[in-house]
Amino acid sequence: MSALRWEGCVNVRDVGGIVRADNIRQLSDEGWQALVDHGVRRVIDLRFPEELAEDVPREVPVEVVHVSLLGDSRSPEWIAEFSGAMDRAQTAEEYLVWSYLEFLERYRERFARVFEAIAHAPAGPVVVHCVGGKDRTGLVVALALRLAGVPLDEVAADYALTEANLAPGHDAWVEAAPDEAERRRRLLLLPAPAHVMKEVLEEVERRHGDAAGYLRVCGVSDDDLERVRERLLAR
Repeated sequence: MSALRWEGCVNVRDVGGIVRADNIRQLSDEGWQALVDHGVRRVIDLRFPEELAEDVPREVPVEVVHVSLLGDSRSPEWIAEFSGAMDRAQTAEEYLVWSYLEFLERYRERFARVFEAIAHAPAGPVVVHCVGGKDRTGLVVALALRLAGVPLDEVAADYALTEANLAPGHDAWVEAAPDEAERRRRLLLLPAPAHVMKEVLEEVERRHGDAAGYLRVCGVSDDDLERVRERLLAR
């Protein structure tokens, strides 16, 4: 696992066959060139359609596959449900564990689509990103690493790196909240404690045996699981 410097992004690292990132639409021309020079030929964008609509229009030099990981949109009902869960949570850790497990169970078919897109990507590293590269990206990457046999503690440590990488922008994002309730919600979303991802993965593996077992339940074929595993082990 190695950090990468792609101008315009702050949370980019190669975890072996997959590059996890914050929003690559923020890359400068030099950043895009670094992405291409790294051998990337496919990008998997996990953001909601309304997040994509905020991008500045531009041609990009690689194939982009969009899979809105957490449903078709952040509908008023979706926002109300998850905002309510944040408001009830006593700690960030409580909310993160609950929400990650909820995402994994509720959006199985979308996780399957992401892994199929990784399995059938052209040769070279595959970029997976959302907005900050923490939650949606973090879950996909954690499952992929466990599929490749990376120890739980190492997967959790990789997840935890994101908190420091995104920290320079935290204060401005929190201060931009329109009211105190939203400010508290944003504070809950900032931490990335290693033990949160470890607890989530342990629960997934308790329910399904291992990461492969979970992904099979999602609908990923054994052939595609092996393709993803080989991609990570080859790096």
